[in-house]
Order: sequence, then structure tokens, then C-alpha cells
Amino acid sequence: MKKTRSKWLKAVSLITAGVLMAGVCTSCGKTADKDENEKTVITVGGWPSKDGKEKDNIEARKARFEEANTDVKITPDNWNFDLKSFYAKAAGGQLPTVYNTNFTEASQIIESGYSADITETLKKHGIYDKINKNILDIISKDGKVYAYPYNAYALGLAYNVDLFEKAGLMNADGTPKQPKNWDEVVEFAQKIKKATGKAGFVFPTSGNNGGWLFTSLAWSFGADFMKKGDDGKWKATFDSAEAAEALQWIKDLKWKYDVLPANTLIDHTELFKLYGTGEAGMLISAGDLHWKVSQYAMNPESIGMMAMPTGPKKHVTLMGGMIYSVSNKATKNQIDAALRWIETAYSPEATDEFKENKKKDIDLALEKNQIVTIKSMSPWSSDSDAVKFENNLRDEKANANPNHVKLYNDFMADMGDCELRPEEPVCAQELYGVLDGCIQEVLTNKDADPAELLKKANSDFQSNYLDNLDY
Repeated sequence: MKKTRSKWLKAVSLITAGVLMAGVCTSCGKTADKDENEKTVITVGGWPSKDGKEKDNIEARKARFEEANTDVKITPDNWNFDLKSFYAKAAGGQLPTVYNTNFTEASQIIESGYSADITETLKKHGIYDKINKNILDIISKDGKVYAYPYNAYALGLAYNVDLFEKAGLMNADGTPKQPKNWDEVVEFAQKIKKATGKAGFVFPTSGNNGGWLFTSLAWSFGADFMKKGDDGKWKATFDSAEAAEALQWIKDLKWKYDVLPANTLIDHTELFKLYGTGEAGMLISAGDLHWKVSQYAMNPESIGMMAMPTGPKKHVTLMGGMIYSVSNKATKNQIDAALRWIETAYSPEATDEFKENKKKDIDLALEKNQIVTIKSMSPWSSDSDAVKFENNLRDEKANANPNHVKLYNDFMADMGDCELRPEEPVCAQELYGVLDGCIQEVLTNKDADPAELLKKANSDFQSNYLDNLDY
């Protein structure tokens, strides 16, 4: 979950100023394409400023890269992506040649014109056809690609295998029965509660975690949370019947179906504790839940994952991860050099270094009793060498029944008609906090009206946050 986003009015004024200055100083705000030795110069953002392992590793990577790419010189830049400073730097032409951010910002950065079209260079490097097709649309506009993805995740439905077995929700072949929609999730939760006395479902309500997951749920009911107008201003839009229906669904889990834990005011830590100690049957989660529950000594065989259920209006799931963008000021040579640099660490090719690092990661996970059988979303297509190597390695090292996570693994490999959607583009954390309050209210007050709560929350969010964006 990422921090607040922004509008463009100040950036526009800064752009205008930059254009005027360009006639006076054509090199202002730009890194030279070539140095005195005719090497292509690129600045790399996010460079560690403090001494330590992270800095040592990237300095060693820089040395290896420049030795292998004698036509390129890398200039470190300590600036880390931050929306509040991004637009001022971008308008002034001060962005690093290459910088990393997350999928949440992708659409805004692309729309602003501050990221370079890297389509042809991706094709030249053999990367374009290896990008996960489910991700490609998010980093593209009008058929052109403006970002380089390097990790990704998507939400699914986690379940406790032991509780599913006791509730008669496992198939004879060892795979779980899949609740196809949210109504069936309720039915499954009721069966778990009846058979085991445990909570059939658990949903966080604090620390912005409830609001975060609620957005994904509400999207499937047809809700939206904000839209950007032609004037560049953002408008809150979750005072809708669709959002109210989604909140009513959560309310009914408590007051109509009684399938939630007795204590409904829980944060992210308590959420995974309930699951990891066998007190809850299902929850919404990404595929990394294994390390979140390893501290509770949960048997890997008890961990299950499946596809995200569909909603009344659409099949959608929240996704996230990281991307690299290249400055719109970059020359063709700089774009090429930037992608070469990125590829030294993130590539669809299964390099020797990649193989070695992946083996170490999986061996470490096994030592910590973390399940390695879950295959999370990759930024690369399933036929890429890197994905095939990792998947084969996970199969070889499997420490749990693959059938327990097959539905999730298949979902990550081919999402079919499921829409991948990043987090809301501006004031996301503030939105989640507002939504946390709504969720808490419907779970502690039987008479709470979801529609009225969301109407007030929508108004408060607009006046307290969206109307006050200043960058």
C-alpha cells in the first residue's frame, strides 16, 4: 500500500517555466547524454545513501555492469521516488534517467508524459514478448509501453486445509472446493463455523488494512472510489449503491451469518495469527502469507490458496508490485543503457546469478518452515526461462501438497477474465483509514447503515484530502 498521489496544476506551471528557461540554457535540468570519453551517461535513482550491505551490493553490480558495458557510465542518484517531490523534479527535468516506483503510480506517470516510450527497446532486447500479458495493459498506453515491471503480486483467497476438511469442503483428489463468488464464500464460512466452531472468515478492520482489502471487494460489486475530472481535480465516488452493497456484505458476515471471530477489531498481525493458529477458515491474502504465519508454527500442509472469487458485477483482484520507469528526457542511447542496467538484476532470462539467488531464497524459506509450493504472480510470461526455472524449483522443493495451492497457482499463471487493478491512485492510505472506520462501525453497531456511513465518509474524504492536495 502506497502513499498519497496528486494533481497536476503546479506541475503544469513548472513545465511552462521549464520551457521558457530552455531557450536560455538547453542543458539545464538534464544529464548529459555523453561524457568526455563518449560514454553514454545514465543516472540511477534510489541509490543507497548509507554504507551497508545494500550499498555494497549495488556498487558491486555497478562495477560488473560498467566492466561489461564499456560504453556506459552510471551516475548514482540518492533520490527515492516520492510523489510530493516527483512532479516538481519531473517538470524541472531533474528526474534520474531510471527510477523505480510501484504499479499504483504507473497510470499517473504515464498519463503525465514523464516516462519514456520504451517499446522498441524492449523489443530489441527480447523483453517485450516475455512480459506477463495480464500486466502489459497497466504499463501501456495507446499500444506503447512506458514501464519495466520487475515484481508483482495479486490477491487470492487463503483457506485453512484442516478446517476445510472438517467442513467437507475438500475434493477427493486433494483440491479444495472453490467458492466461485462472494455468496458461496458465505456458504463455505457457515459450513466451517457449523462443523468446527471456528470463524469461517476473517477480515481486518484497522491499521488501514480493512480499507485496503475493502477496495478490492467493492470493485467486484461495481464500485469506484474516485475519478479525475477534466479539470484535473479528483472526485470521491464511493457514496454509491455498489459500495454500500459491498459494505453490507461485510456487515452480514457478523450480524446475519455470525461467521467472523468474536473480536472483529483486528489489525494485520491479528488477522494472520487467527489464520496461523487455526482459528479462522478463510481470508483474502496475497501468496506471501506463508512467511506471515510461519511464526505460529502452522503446518505447511494446512496452508491453502485459491483464486479470488468473483463479485456480482465483475471478476477483479487487487495487484501490486514494482516497476522501473525511464525519464522522458532520456535519449535513445540512454534508454538502451537504462534497460541494460535493469536487466542485470531483473530479466525474464534465467541467468546463473538468478538461479543461484533463487535457490538461496527457497532454501532460506524452507529453513523458516515457510511454504515454497505457492507460485505467486510473475512480471514475466509463463514460458519465460526465469518463470519456468523458478516453478520447476518450487515443484522440486515442495514442502506441502501442491493440490492445496493448485487453484491459486493456476490463477497466477492464467487469470482469464479477471481484471488486475492497482491501488487507488491518490490519497490511498487516507482512503483506507476512512474505510476502516466504516467497517468498524458496521461490525460493532447492528443498526449501522452502510449507505449513510459511506455517504459521510465520501464527503469527509473529499473535503479533508482530495480538496487539499497541494502537489
